[in-house]
Amino acid sequence: MLICPTSVSTTLMLELREHPKVVQQMLGHSRIAMTLDIYSHVSLDLERKAAARLNEVLKKEKAPSKVERS
Repeated sequence: MLICPTSVSTTLMLELREHPKVVQQMLGHSRIAMTLDIYSHVSLDLERKAAARLNEVLKKEKAPSKVERS
């Protein structure tokens, strides 16, 4: 398997929550699509974190709201 250093560094910077436009500029890409579509990849860790955040939001929406009565 061939590993592209640009893909690795792009993915790591995005995982560190660096703004995509900053990553684009650092890599010298003229279009953000090149940075995001070609050189970035979603890691299993990112997928798990996104699923966990979504799960938390859905739990909060599903939970009955407590209404205080006077």
